Amino acid sequence: MTIKLFSLSRSFDKPLNIANKSFKSRFILGTGKFKDLQQTQASINMSSVDIITVAIRRAKHAKYMGKSNLIDGLNWNKLWLLPNTAGCTTAEEAIKIAYLGREISKRIGQVDNNFVKLEVISDPKYLLPDPLGTLKAAEYLVRNGFTVLPYINSDPMLAKHLEDIGCSAIMPLGSPIGSGQGLQNIQNLQIIIENAKVPVIVDAGIGTASEASRAMEIGASAVLLNTAVAKASYPYLMAEAMNLGILSGRMAYLAGRMNMQDKAIPSSPVQGMVYS
Repeated sequence: MTIKLFSLSRSFDKPLNIANKSFKSRFILGTGKFKDLQQTQASINMSSVDIITVAIRRAKHAKYMGKSNLIDGLNWNKLWLLPNTAGCTTAEEAIKIAYLGREISKRIGQVDNNFVKLEVISDPKYLLPDPLGTLKAAEYLVRNGFTVLPYINSDPMLAKHLEDIGCSAIMPLGSPIGSGQGLQNIQNLQIIIENAKVPVIVDAGIGTASEASRAMEIGASAVLLNTAVAKASYPYLMAEAMNLGILSGRMAYLAGRMNMQDKAIPSSPVQGMVYS
């Protein structure tokens, strides 16, 4: 029964399209904070994701410059690499790391992969993205052929500016990164989703499957998360839960929610009721 239900949802849906690439899964998983490579691999397998994101600046070097143990240990015939610029505090740093990420993508055989998750975070306490640095770096990277997915606060105007300069998706946070606070500014997220003509991927702050499902129910194109899986008691189990939550939220969005009413309405018809 479950398999039939999933098949039905896909018959109503279409793939997640980012720039010139299509993906079946709307779940994107980060690869930081896991205990070890084995735990990372198990969580990726249970998540059924197509895209994973790797912090290029923090990757541990292995065989030669530009490759990491994590990158060596994953099957890139089945996964799409989304390099990210985590750890960069200025636009200039982020641009340099974006180029390194693109080089790594080509080394693993993804020669057409120009994707970059753009993060510019100059605030060490709250880890909120720098809007000016992000916009500056995005303009440069778009001009130089990158498929830019910028990580931003839930700012509808900044989201629109980034879309206008050619970003291929917008990635507003649900709440501060790693906090697990869920969707703290849902009205702004809804405004961003309503006005965007590119995919909107809710990124950061998701703590559990119901929150991921809620993001999809309001119309997000996808959800990216990391800490909620990596720091769960059983990460691989949480990875599967997140996958199912995202799928159910997407199904609910496609199905269309019933209208809310001020008063109760009986479920059974009152016409023809038998009275004693």
